[in-house]
Amino acid sequence: MSESQEPNAAALGEGAGEPLRTTPLRDRHAALGARLVPFAGWEMPVQYAGIMAEHRAVRGAAGLFDLGHMGQVEVSGPDALAYLQAVTTNDVAALAPGKAQYSLLPNERGGVIDDVIVYRRPDGDGYMVVVNASNRDKDVAWLLRHRGLRPDLDVAVEDRSDRTGMIAIQGPKAAAIVGRLTEAKLAAIGDFAWAGGSVAGVPAMIARTGYTGEDGFEFYTARDRVGDLWDALLEAGDDDGLMPVGLGARDTLRLEARMPLYGNELADDIGPLEAGLGWAVKLDKGPFVGRDAIAAMKETGPPRRTVGFRCVERGGSPRSHFPVLAGGREIGRVTSGAMSPTLGHNIGLALIEQDAAGVGKPLAIDIRGRPVAAVQVKTPFYKRARPETASGR
Repeated sequence: MSESQEPNAAALGEGAGEPLRTTPLRDRHAALGARLVPFAGWEMPVQYAGIMAEHRAVRGAAGLFDLGHMGQVEVSGPDALAYLQAVTTNDVAALAPGKAQYSLLPNERGGVIDDVIVYRRPDGDGYMVVVNASNRDKDVAWLLRHRGLRPDLDVAVEDRSDRTGMIAIQGPKAAAIVGRLTEAKLAAIGDFAWAGGSVAGVPAMIARTGYTGEDGFEFYTARDRVGDLWDALLEAGDDDGLMPVGLGARDTLRLEARMPLYGNELADDIGPLEAGLGWAVKLDKGPFVGRDAIAAMKETGPPRRTVGFRCVERGGSPRSHFPVLAGGREIGRVTSGAMSPTLGHNIGLALIEQDAAGVGKPLAIDIRGRPVAAVQVKTPFYKRARPETASGR
């Protein structure tokens, strides 16, 4: 991968035809020399120093991400739990105060509208659902529509996206950098947990979550204070090798960690069982949208399966929608692929016929008309070392 190479087109999404929205950090990105591109209706940085350098900074030190394009929906009221149980696949009842869980918004056919993080407030009073930028407007409309379909529930659903600023710091030095700026007990914020605190004098919710496979934090604060927090973190991490990171490296980082991207590994017609996310579906929790369709697929077995692969010969990087071949015929399509900066070879995920799936089985990726040999491998492709005393993800 060259320093100027962009992530695959599906990761960049749509949005060049209409006026683009910007986050409060837009001018800071420009001042840092970022290359700004359209992404899901937003103008966002795809890279600063370069995708390879930014990727390696996150794996070896730390990276800072602007997530101000993502959406936040508050769900509150006496029936907030019942509502969320009906519109998500995971078991929200299992969430203790101050904890978070990965979940999915399913459609009636068992496909996926979006993947989300559901946070329960530390005081136990309500929830926050964080949705992806590319689906933000669709998700909010869907959640509000389902609220309207349940007049029996005493629940409020409020889109707070335009009032919330969101940034993330990820990497092995993230905790040390944040620790210089806060009196919050970061070691007490465990895996998929969050707590209130002040970071560099900015009130924020501090969540130990991320999209890179590294330890780190995501911060939720008032939109007009997110710039102060960004500046303070960049300054505090300067001697540690902290770098601002764009969408390009974010995509290669999440791919190495085998984290799905909506529109690639998940879609309206790609369900959780096909995507390898059955662990985020709790069929025994009670009725929810799409439950019957997912249960039926579990009974018969999904016809397709998402697998990891690595290319074993040169021939270019695999990209989303490239055909996957076995025995001379097409058995599926690549969902995501790239040259792995950490591993030094081309890797990818593919949705293929169930019967063809299996670690060690050979494949070929049709890269611009040429079959390139590949082999199915275990995922994630990269997994960080976790000391026994580590409290991060």
